[in-house]
Amino acid sequence: MNFAYGPNLRQRITTHLAQFSRQPLECGGLRHAAVGVVIIGGGKGGEGRILLTKRPENLNRHGGQYALPGGRLDEGETPEMAALRELHEEMGLCLDCATVMGRLDDYPTRSGFRITPIVIWGPAKAELNPDPNEVARVFHPSLSELNHPELPEFYDTDAGENPVLSVRLPTTGGSVFAPTAAVLFQFREVALRGETTRVSHFDQPRFAWK
Repeated sequence: MNFAYGPNLRQRITTHLAQFSRQPLECGGLRHAAVGVVIIGGGKGGEGRILLTKRPENLNRHGGQYALPGGRLDEGETPEMAALRELHEEMGLCLDCATVMGRLDDYPTRSGFRITPIVIWGPAKAELNPDPNEVARVFHPSLSELNHPELPEFYDTDAGENPVLSVRLPTTGGSVFAPTAAVLFQFREVALRGETTRVSHFDQPRFAWK
């Protein structure tokens, strides 16, 4: 499968997302948040990559965990508006609504959020200025990494009926766990492969509950 950054990749992802019948979640007391799955260029051989961060260890919520740019919706915001705003605040990358390609399924977290993932087409050369208060490190895993046949991995848990989902990425040197891993896995399945895989039932490890 060709993941070269350019108009063909953008059209393929846009088409797959348009054909996907996404599953929203009712609020049910969950706070609404959005994250951006941002595709950028600059990979080896011209391949597309995504933006992934690691949060500072000293944060009260999800400190030291891998994350996609995002956060809670402000009053009056749509998920798309929130994802673009958070991308600017966290990464210094300012994009407009024309770069939004579509949504994936909502994902409920153990920490009390309903995450709406927004797929965004970023620039070929992304000039980033990460906020050190929110971002400890920035990673750029390639789309080929996400498409590896051994992804994802599953772990049994004593906290619920469903397994914990993770993806092991060479770029990070370790495993990324749900909720971020669930979003990345569904992005791989839906946006890159045109599948209809659901992920909201996969659990998160206990360290991601707070």
